Amino acid sequence: MKREIGISIYPDHSDPKKDQAYLELAASLGYTRLFMSMLEVTEGKEKVKQKFSFIINIAKELGFETILDVSPRIFHELEISYDDLTFFYELGADGIRLDQGFDGNKESLISYNPYQLAIELNMSNDVAYLENIVSYQPNLPYLYGCHNFYPQEGTALEFDFFVKCSERFKKFGLKTAAFVTSQTATMGPWEVSDGLPTLELCRHLPMELQTRILFATNLIDTVIIGNAYASEEELRAMAAVDRYKLTIGVVPTHSWNDLETKIVEDANHYRRGDSNALVVRSTQVRVLYKQEENPAQDNAHAFERGAILIGNDTFGQYKNELQIALTDHEDPRKNQVAYIPKEEQILLDFMKPWTKFQLIKK
Repeated sequence: MKREIGISIYPDHSDPKKDQAYLELAASLGYTRLFMSMLEVTEGKEKVKQKFSFIINIAKELGFETILDVSPRIFHELEISYDDLTFFYELGADGIRLDQGFDGNKESLISYNPYQLAIELNMSNDVAYLENIVSYQPNLPYLYGCHNFYPQEGTALEFDFFVKCSERFKKFGLKTAAFVTSQTATMGPWEVSDGLPTLELCRHLPMELQTRILFATNLIDTVIIGNAYASEEELRAMAAVDRYKLTIGVVPTHSWNDLETKIVEDANHYRRGDSNALVVRSTQVRVLYKQEENPAQDNAHAFERGAILIGNDTFGQYKNELQIALTDHEDPRKNQVAYIPKEEQILLDFMKPWTKFQLIKK
């Protein structure tokens, strides 16, 4: 499934002109999903329709798919029914996210709405919710999944729990989404906003790194910025992320020579299929540069997890092979040229046999 990135807008708290400018900038950078929360609306149906349709129509012209976050309270507030989604169709929305679930059959019936609106389900529960819905034969192409975000520090999902929840949805082939948080934005649906990530480990990380982590899991198709407005610098950095290849930032331990630069920045690294617990091995570079001399240097110390290593002239046929240390060890036949910062080392957990990867100089 193709991967995409998205933004969030909160019409009940924002300025329409700023919203439009934000949408236009994001669209120019390749963002294609728009999340909008209706959980906090308190005005009448006509006022809500006017406010939301203005933003949605601009988004539609810019190529965004818009999903509205809704709850039973909103249906009561606006005097509308889950059995008739005309209101959302008239707004111009492409789908609705059910913040709360029903009995399974209800979700299945809603998925066959005549407007072909996507029905997005809450992914942040490790229960047989989706399996129950599927047992009622829903319109699967119109079922999406999307995690929650968590405004309160310390309350977002633990990684292992996130994986379990996400795997339930991916096994049915549903389109999945999760949230990252801007470190500069302050707007969300509620007064408390310590950031709006899905994963707690992401709360204080740069937004582009959060994005790389979520895509690296191979469980998330759409990464959405939970809060507004992210800075232009953040938007550009996130848009530049390779959505399909694992990319890891590395910090040089010294000024690289031409050979080290060519080896480290090679675009075609992949982990050998016969993997081991000591190092990740990328072996094609040793073939490409087997004639190049590489004297021993920066090799007389223990290599810690995350060290970027290149075989030196004393390493025989392994000369100029690139390795990433997974386990601390010593070996003077290898030169250390860089290291992976601690906050990026979680990405090593996604380095499976044959994984394609690229190292980015920080």
